[in-house]
Amino acid sequence: MGTRLGTARDVGGDGRDVFSVSRLNETARALLETGLGNVWVEGEVSNLARPASGHVYFSLKDASAQVRCAMFRTRNRAVGFEARDGMKVVAYGRVSLYTPRGDYQLIVEALEAAGEGLLRMRFEQLKRKLFEEGLFDAERKRPLPRWPRAVGVVTSASGAAVRDIITVLKRRCPALPVIIYPTSVQGEGAAAEIAAAIATANRRAECDVLLVGRGGGSLEDLWSFNEEIVARAIHASAIPVVSAVGHEVDFTIADLVADLRAATPSAAAELVSPDMLEIEAQVERARQRLVKTVSQNLKQHTRELEQLRRRLISPQRRLELHFQRLDELLARLPTALTTQLSLKRSQLRALEARVASQSPRARIAAHQGTLEHARHRLTAAMRRLLEQRQARLARCEQVLRALGPGATLERGYAIVTDASGRLLRDARDVELGATLTTRLARGRLEAEVTHRELASEGDDSPPQS
Repeated sequence: MGTRLGTARDVGGDGRDVFSVSRLNETARALLETGLGNVWVEGEVSNLARPASGHVYFSLKDASAQVRCAMFRTRNRAVGFEARDGMKVVAYGRVSLYTPRGDYQLIVEALEAAGEGLLRMRFEQLKRKLFEEGLFDAERKRPLPRWPRAVGVVTSASGAAVRDIITVLKRRCPALPVIIYPTSVQGEGAAAEIAAAIATANRRAECDVLLVGRGGGSLEDLWSFNEEIVARAIHASAIPVVSAVGHEVDFTIADLVADLRAATPSAAAELVSPDMLEIEAQVERARQRLVKTVSQNLKQHTRELEQLRRRLISPQRRLELHFQRLDELLARLPTALTTQLSLKRSQLRALEARVASQSPRARIAAHQGTLEHARHRLTAAMRRLLEQRQARLARCEQVLRALGPGATLERGYAIVTDASGRLLRDARDVELGATLTTRLARGRLEAEVTHRELASEGDDSPPQS
């Protein structure tokens, strides 16, 4: 411990080395960090604080002492669980001293859950993982066989659980075969043995249902049934699996993956085996119902048979009745034939009359008369129409003659045209000296214009030449 840090201060010239408080704390911090290095410390978390900076401050304590701890944000993010007061943990870090206050502390670099807390943390992590993969889904769980031909048991061959299971099975169903697949149920390698036993049972296919479990114990004792290898072996099993681990309060990953969870191994044996006493009671009740039903049916059939016997006629009597009926029908046959023949003849004559009335010759003759009458009517109508059209034409001819230019010329009027044949109506259209053609009722004249007199506006009298 001869290390000297910082600058010494002599007081009174007597050579004493006097430390300041800061120097003392720095020296102590250096001694702690260089003298101990990194250490593992186990204890219980208390006084946990999580400020907004993201750092974590807490104390680790045991029955008689405690130490302050600090875990900075960069290290805190790497911890796979959330520490809380009362949790037992193992911390790894360097021993140091917080010089401003002189507090001795552990700078935590890593933090792990310890003992049962670690196991529970691992349990929750595996539970969450398998849940997300769907190993706990209710849809994949299968019903147990009602009448198994054999029951398989995966457990320790020397434990109390196997004795309880066998006792219950022999009591409920003595004839039911029980196949034991012995395995370790705790300790190192037990989980792999349990998974192998489940695989062996599936490979041999000797049983219809499989019990996997053990008796009660601590969390560490039951831990083999919380291992992932066991969970996946149960999930892969083609045989329905009943998990029977520990007591009713114990709960394992195997319980969640199995097709059915039983509170105890004895309860599992109750679930997978039929109760022979109850079956015998059911058979007896069914036998009594069957005897009663058969007796009632027998009485009913006896009554029906008696009724049929009374209605039964001897074959000889039945033949006599048929012979008598045949003679009666033979006697009625000639009359029936004659009647039928007369009826058919009458029907034939009626049909012949109908055919004659529908003869094509008669219908053609009738239509010819109708056609001739129509022809006469058409000829008369055409004659009347022609006479009407001729009379109308004559009237139109008279009107045309009365209104035509010839009638106008006969009344003393004339039609005057110039040399180009243009019809003249106005004296202003004619020049003096022009040659005009005048058409009369009979003949035409040519004249030269020597004088022209224009009519006044509104004067309809003919101009004077």
